[in-house]
Amino acid sequence: MDHGPASDWSKDKASNFKTRIGIWMFMLYAIIYLGFVLINTINPSLMASDIGGLNLAIIYGFGLIIFALMLAFVYNAICSAAEEE
Repeated sequence: MDHGPASDWSKDKASNFKTRIGIWMFMLYAIIYLGFVLINTINPSLMASDIGGLNLAIIYGFGLIIFALMLAFVYNAICSAAEEE
């Protein structure tokens, strides 16, 4: 029982645009992550400083995770809009 393809996949005309956006977002995240690594390498005692009952390492780490999720949602919205054009 062959039902055939689920949908018609035509050429993605927004592929180059989506690639550029993805690379820029990756570089932005890599720079922010590099800051996390450099602080831990150069001055680890700074990560132990308390900010509102939590240390900077916890806040920065969760911030990285939340920022990655925000980038994913923004990337999805931008790419979806580019595909519809």
